[in-house]
Amino acid sequence: MAAALDPIHVKGRELSHHPEFYGNHEEPSLAKAVAEVLGAGQTIDSIKWMEHSAGSAFACITTKSLDGRQKQYFLKCVAVDEAGEAMLLGEYHGMLEIFKCYPSLVPRPYGCGQFLRGGVPTYFLVTDYIEMSDTLPDPCELAKSLANLHRTTISPSGRFGFHTTTWHGKVPQRVQWDSSWVSFFRELLDYALQKDLENSGSWPALEEIASTVLDKVVPRLLGVLESNGRSIRPALIHGDLWEGNIATERGTNRILLIDAAAYYAHCEMEIGMWRCQRHAIHDARFTNAYLEQVPKDEPVDEWDDRNRLYCIKMNLVHSAHHKGAVERKTAFEDMCYLVDKYAPLSSGMLLQEDLSALFPQAVEAAKFH
Repeated sequence: MAAALDPIHVKGRELSHHPEFYGNHEEPSLAKAVAEVLGAGQTIDSIKWMEHSAGSAFACITTKSLDGRQKQYFLKCVAVDEAGEAMLLGEYHGMLEIFKCYPSLVPRPYGCGQFLRGGVPTYFLVTDYIEMSDTLPDPCELAKSLANLHRTTISPSGRFGFHTTTWHGKVPQRVQWDSSWVSFFRELLDYALQKDLENSGSWPALEEIASTVLDKVVPRLLGVLESNGRSIRPALIHGDLWEGNIATERGTNRILLIDAAAYYAHCEMEIGMWRCQRHAIHDARFTNAYLEQVPKDEPVDEWDDRNRLYCIKMNLVHSAHHKGAVERKTAFEDMCYLVDKYAPLSSGMLLQEDLSALFPQAVEAAKFH
């Protein structure tokens, strides 16, 4: 049984003991399950529950080895639902893939397990416990770390994708292996769109413009990356890289990435998230620092449009999480811009009129770019 414990710090927040998420009567079952993940020779000495939100809870677990040495681990639990196990397994495999390629960039993941809470399975992930600050790192240092990850990783299949489903928040990603970035991204974007429609409701204008983006803009804008002698190498990306998933270790300032939604992709996909104005990492210093390490792919003059396209996926996923979010409108406007530039509607006058009536500023902006 865990005793009352002093506050500890994770990502800059003081987190006090919170027994109400899982009462002490749950801890024997949890302790046994965690010990099975960590392996023989370690026993659970204490469990410090921390703050919880959105159906998740976090704890610092202290273990003791046979020779008396103590070690701390971080525990992430998710509330029971059908997706709980799959979400944490996806995160575990993503973090493990990054750890194998770049061990200092993520807390070491040890595995997933489950314990019974009120007779019902609850799922958890165990990683190294590291005291972190949520202050964003120096842009240049972050850029160097990401560039190293993107340049040195090699897809085990030689293709884009991942060996298991990973999750962008609570939204699963379609990441089946594909030798073509065009077809891979088309499936990734289409699945994000379908999840948004499921969670945020039907919007015929969005569905119609998205169809043109998927069938015409994606092949045109991304196809040139793999034509005329050009090629792109699949690089391992974090997949959900906003400031909430970036931290620095207290005392060392080592950059750490958490909550991975990883897969092998065009490396420029990683910073599509940074275009989103809701994020502090939208600051141009971060993008500029990255581009100094990893220059824009050819054609360079289409880089901003690729960045816009990649950001559409991020905004649709955000909208799928938050019904009514303005990011759905932003994604729609960005689609209008790209369609107008790369696949002008020749027979869709009614649709074009609908777009103009709904978002005249977006359509006007498209005419001047």
